[in-house]
Amino acid sequence: MKLPPELPLPRSLWRDTASPAPAPVKLSRSETADIAIIGAGFTGLSAALSAIEHGLSAIVLEASEVGWGASGRNGGVVSTKYRVSLGEIAARHGVETARQMYRISLDAVQCVEDNLQKYGIGDADFAMTGNLRCAHNARALAKLVHEAETARAHFGDTGLIALDKATVRHETGSSDYVGGVLTTHGGIIHPLNYTRGLAAAVRSGGGAIFERSPAVSTAREGDRTIVNTPEGQVTARYLVLATDGYSDITQATAAVRKTVIPFRSAILATAPLDPDLLATVMRTGRSYSETRRMMRWFRPWGSRMLFGGRGAFGREDTKAAFDALETAMKKTFPQLEHVQITHRWSGLVSMTLNSLPQVGILDRHTGFALGYNGAGIAMSSLMGRRVVDLLVGGRPELGLMRRDRPTQVPLYPFRAPAVRAVAGVYQFLDRVGL
Repeated sequence: MKLPPELPLPRSLWRDTASPAPAPVKLSRSETADIAIIGAGFTGLSAALSAIEHGLSAIVLEASEVGWGASGRNGGVVSTKYRVSLGEIAARHGVETARQMYRISLDAVQCVEDNLQKYGIGDADFAMTGNLRCAHNARALAKLVHEAETARAHFGDTGLIALDKATVRHETGSSDYVGGVLTTHGGIIHPLNYTRGLAAAVRSGGGAIFERSPAVSTAREGDRTIVNTPEGQVTARYLVLATDGYSDITQATAAVRKTVIPFRSAILATAPLDPDLLATVMRTGRSYSETRRMMRWFRPWGSRMLFGGRGAFGREDTKAAFDALETAMKKTFPQLEHVQITHRWSGLVSMTLNSLPQVGILDRHTGFALGYNGAGIAMSSLMGRRVVDLLVGGRPELGLMRRDRPTQVPLYPFRAPAVRAVAGVYQFLDRVGL
């Protein structure tokens, strides 16, 4: 049995400021459970909590530590957003389908709020601040305004508010934008503390989490699945694959590995800003994203600014990639020219062919949920629960995310050069203002 290499722990602002976690426990024996879950992120931990609520015993296997992947590395933006707009969904699939997807997106944010309250996760620092989409040109602004008008007309959504250039400049502290649209449905959170809070709830509910215990292979024996780790195994009635953009670590998740294209996303955190300087940026303390194809985003955490962006940075971090992100930050905010950067980290966003998550069951024993396209905190919290509902015979509302089997990416071996090519085209279009 070929074992995966030990996974390094990334240094990030979240890890440096997170509440303490219990010492990792490895699986070193044979265990049985009603449901085994591979991946201790938002999806996997939410699945475990749902299983416990259904009266099922649950074991979560994690190759590194709780929140090691996207759940502990993301920017901490909780939103109702899909990568594809509801207007586009309505045009392609009809207004009723778009309304269904809209309802699910609101349910996803509510799921996060419910988890925080139910499990007493106070150190997640969640605040329902809203999100401001900042338009980089007039065409992008017109599209944002049209989407807001569509949401009001078709979904009765009055929580989208168009803002002019002066208002956006005053609120953000940047002159880069010509206007924007505020949505009041989202917020900001400390993602690693949220993840660790979910893990604590799993343990207190009777579930088990084994860290540094990668699932290296699976096998069927009658109506049971055997999940093997380097030092033990779990025998379970049900299996959930919840590894998202990190589904290529071992063969145990080969069934979903070719479903997503990993796309590296990087984040910078500044040193605490001087009060006078802080007063000039992010005045309302919400999260902000922009409309460029190679999207940048920013948000506060305490008196710091977090600034992130996507790019085809390859499997490993590079100094050039972080330097480019810092240059973009200081171009957007010239007043930060001499501010120190204290943290640089990155993680993988999982992109799908249709820009929507995929949730379903491979067979009556095995479920999967992944492919959040960079907007996963809320949706993965909900979909982890709904994949368990599927496995126990329920009919949860999934809309366009429901799959009878994972939709694989064609010509998967060429994904890396394809991502680089697409990123290059996007960067060119952003430079010329299209």
